[in-house]
Amino acid sequence: MAVPSKSKYVIVGAGIHGLSTAYHLARILKAKGRESEAEIIVLDKGKIGAGASGIACGIVRNNYFQPAMRELMAHSVKEWESDPKTYSYHPTGYMQLSPEVMHEDIVSIYDQQQNIGYQSALIEGAGECDTYLKGIFSDWQGKGITTVLHEKQGGFANNMASLHGLAAKAREAGVTILEGVTVTGFGFDQTSDAVSTVMTDQGNIECEYLVIGVGPWVRDFWNMLDLPNSIPVTDLEGKTHPEVPMWRFWQLEEGVLDVASDFLRTNEGNEPPVIHLDTDAPLYSQKTGNLICEDLWGVYFKPDLHFGGVQGGAMPYKIETQTQEVALDPYGPKSPEFVASAEFVDMWTSSLAFCLQRFEGKHVHYRNEKSGGLGCFTPDSFPVFDVFRQNCYVIADSNHGYKMLGVGELVAEEVLGQTAPLLEPFRISRFATGELHPVSNSPYPWS
Repeated sequence: MAVPSKSKYVIVGAGIHGLSTAYHLARILKAKGRESEAEIIVLDKGKIGAGASGIACGIVRNNYFQPAMRELMAHSVKEWESDPKTYSYHPTGYMQLSPEVMHEDIVSIYDQQQNIGYQSALIEGAGECDTYLKGIFSDWQGKGITTVLHEKQGGFANNMASLHGLAAKAREAGVTILEGVTVTGFGFDQTSDAVSTVMTDQGNIECEYLVIGVGPWVRDFWNMLDLPNSIPVTDLEGKTHPEVPMWRFWQLEEGVLDVASDFLRTNEGNEPPVIHLDTDAPLYSQKTGNLICEDLWGVYFKPDLHFGGVQGGAMPYKIETQTQEVALDPYGPKSPEFVASAEFVDMWTSSLAFCLQRFEGKHVHYRNEKSGGLGCFTPDSFPVFDVFRQNCYVIADSNHGYKMLGVGELVAEEVLGQTAPLLEPFRISRFATGELHPVSNSPYPWS
């Protein structure tokens, strides 16, 4: 299909946010009897799920120390639960296993989950945690765990299947999805700063409203919109830093273990909950026997329905350079992150064996896949959902993206003039006012 010369709504990005926003926008307009206004086009330079959403680990969780994130994720989990077949969603639950240094944080998360009606269980004490985990996995052998937060909701999904299911919903609602169309810039109204034209390699599109949902490419679109590369940030201690870079990049390390599809099962033979372990117990290499880490470290893993086997990851590391080349095409065919470092492979496969005896000696089955990649983060590592240039809604998910399926519905409501209270804590104004999200003791920058 040729690129049209005009569309009321143009959404850039055929990942989780772009497709969800398009679908809900069309659905809401139809429910209001405004089908004639539902001219909605989704553009993507590749195919559906060609970016971060398509290779995401597929984990769906509510495990956040930050109240605003926890409430937003509870909303998204409801969206996953609303159509598990179409979204290829497996509601197996999620388990956060933590050492004593994180105990207070985890108790706080549990208490607030109870306050918002999110189903979870809290287990405290090293002996109690070990007994609980062995009741699920008889070969559990992880050490240094004094708290288990078992979310009975949440789980994981087949990311590509869910994206194509979401795209089918959007198309059925009347959305046009154009693949292989690259956005090259924007034109602005001469009498205001509003976006008037979306420029592409296949022609220009006049639009009334623009939504940017491009995941790790957000910095490049931010630059096309001529928005500031640095902003003032008031930290949690009240000190103002006048020139903080708007974007930071972290390398997200994830991988796949090539084992049978039923390898990671519970004692009852069921699909397991997602496991996320943080611990300060020493980790030794399965390959060499050498000490890998004796400080706080973390790992997560679950069955994989896209690559097959077991997929998961470990702590990311910061990319220091801020050159234009970073994240220009973070998931492109020549990107180095598709070849996992030997250090990551050793650490991740050894951490699996640290947790479950069944993984001992299985490090030789590591399989390199297009998993992980560069993440583009805001100054406090949490999302920005806000309007710029009067008619451009920017979804900057700060790498929290795939699990946040419900954000599209809230963005669609705001595009149509409503205010979504769940998105209020994520405006860009929080950086200047110092209303930042609290920081936990987790080794992950997004927790």
